[in-house]
Amino acid sequence: MTDDAYPYADLDSYQAQPRVAGLALAPDGSRLVTTVATLDPKRTRWVNAVWEVDPAGEQPARRLTRSAKGESGVAFLPDGGVLFGSARPDPDADAGSDDDAPPALWLLPAGGGEARVVAKRAGGVGGPVVARDAGTVVVASMTLPSSITAEDEEGRRKARKEAKVSAILHTGYPVRYWDHDLGPDAPRLLAGRTSGSGADERLELRDLTPAPGAALFEAGYDVSADGATVVTTWLRPGPGGTLRSTLVAIDTATGEQRPLLDDERHEYADPRISPDGSQVVAVRESLSTPYEPPDLTLVVVPLSGGQPRDLAPGWDRWPHGPRWSADGSAVLAVADEEGASPVFRVDEATGAVTRLTGDAGAYTELAVAVDGSAVYALRSAVDAAPAPVRLDASTPGQQPVHLRGPVDPLPLPGRLEEVTATAEDGTALRAWLVLPDGASAEAPAPTVLWIHGGPLASSNNWSWRWNPWLMAARGWAVLMPDPALSTGYGREVVRRGWGSWGGAPYTDLMTMTDAALARPDLDAERTAAMGGSFGGYMANWVAGHTDRFRAIVSHASLWALDQFGPTTDASWYWSREMTPEMALANSPHRHADAIVTPMLVVHGDKDYRVPIGEGLRLWWDLASRSKQPDGSLPHRFLYFPDENHWVLTPRHATIWYEVVLGFLGEHVLGQAWEVPELLR
Repeated sequence: MTDDAYPYADLDSYQAQPRVAGLALAPDGSRLVTTVATLDPKRTRWVNAVWEVDPAGEQPARRLTRSAKGESGVAFLPDGGVLFGSARPDPDADAGSDDDAPPALWLLPAGGGEARVVAKRAGGVGGPVVARDAGTVVVASMTLPSSITAEDEEGRRKARKEAKVSAILHTGYPVRYWDHDLGPDAPRLLAGRTSGSGADERLELRDLTPAPGAALFEAGYDVSADGATVVTTWLRPGPGGTLRSTLVAIDTATGEQRPLLDDERHEYADPRISPDGSQVVAVRESLSTPYEPPDLTLVVVPLSGGQPRDLAPGWDRWPHGPRWSADGSAVLAVADEEGASPVFRVDEATGAVTRLTGDAGAYTELAVAVDGSAVYALRSAVDAAPAPVRLDASTPGQQPVHLRGPVDPLPLPGRLEEVTATAEDGTALRAWLVLPDGASAEAPAPTVLWIHGGPLASSNNWSWRWNPWLMAARGWAVLMPDPALSTGYGREVVRRGWGSWGGAPYTDLMTMTDAALARPDLDAERTAAMGGSFGGYMANWVAGHTDRFRAIVSHASLWALDQFGPTTDASWYWSREMTPEMALANSPHRHADAIVTPMLVVHGDKDYRVPIGEGLRLWWDLASRSKQPDGSLPHRFLYFPDENHWVLTPRHATIWYEVVLGFLGEHVLGQAWEVPELLR
């Protein structure tokens, strides 16, 4: 074990690595900020801090904030002041203030000095978006439905708290989302304006959406440069418990609302208003059916209203995160492509698409310089954690300029290669292969097939939770294929697996596994398979259809599709995915009798996307088939009562890896099984 591999070879050291997320650029382009998550002193939770990065790449990054509660949701005022959300104690509040106070909106003045609260509400304040010229600030705040004023809201919350009432009365769907219950409050949009960063100035917020219901649930919104108009996603309920995302324009002076994009065949997301305030670009998604997958396109619509126009007709990629160029002549967006997630430039007038980045990076958080000279982004890859970079705004196929970020790159305990193959129907397939140091024909590495979730996703970026380099540091090779349903290869590759999860996605995975294991530096006799969410579904399907692997790990997995559909947090979406007949034909639980491979089942009780019932039923179907007189099993069930779909808290993430590595070590490598210390 080399010193360079130490951050990956030691789980505690790995968990302590700082993690960069988010990016915001000052209106004049002179300042760039990001947030960095580090462990608290007890090493039990993550705490964010705001850091400044030199856009020129000359000066080292410097830390701007420090508190036990942390900071997030950063935005700039026109004068360079930095807004951020934080639940840190307000020094101007009463001494007996609630330690569990919700996040307030803080301002760090442009000229330096202490940060101070500029806006707070009983339900918290977050997600600031600022009008570039006018300085109008738009925020979201969770608010009880009957509250009219901020004082009314505070009183109602206090009454519930003192009466110890947590009950929620629902009148519609949904009732929960990913890992949290919805209600009794719901988000509203509020707006205010500050003329500067004076020491006593406060942001007086007015309610733009006094009765939104659940319309602003998970809303994405933007404000015009003059501060006059907000464009936001707006959920509209339909028959049968369905929801559909539309776009609404709101006048910030009067609160008057008008529909901007609303049709029954599409949903809309990621609205962005052009620099001159005349147009809005958004991502349009066609509603899927059991027989036809969705399609995602960029559309442009006049802010004053009108018909949307497809910005790049015929572009067979799925864009997201659009941003206008500085002069409004183009839209920049990110889209998965062939195992990467490049930045593309789409000409507003002609629809011509240019790939700006020529590397294998996955880009997010695009920020465009006001003078049009540069685009800033966070870049990650399978072999690189997120870090800030600078791009030229128009040069095709360029390599990024790496800035002096808050976190140094981590050395890798191995190398990254590609594997290609051809599917049964002639479709070209590809995968990433992580190889440990020392893997060779003389010392072939044990291999784990790592199946991505989604399923509309790609194995093309960095993951702190499912990190293949932790496996490489322990001598494992990791194969990460993009089978049917993966993004970045055109809609036909998605269509190959649509409504037939157990068909082409499974055979593609096996084809890619065969291609990889033909290499002399991989050990075809020592293999395992792992997956989470849809990847967990595929791990279950694999377990019921082949005995080629010595062990299988199934995390947050779908097991019985007839049960999953009505109990997931977004059943209206699932109702479009498969017919009941399709769900039955593709349900792994029907093949439980065929499972002979030892399985590690992992599930969190707060997983509302794939509810705990899936894990419990899978575990019973395994246990009830025990042939041993004493009921002993080769399987294990790692259960987290207070974790969600991903298992995020630092200690639990470490335990997850300890159990997974121990289980694979026992069944694939022949090592003695050891229960982690904190589980004994």
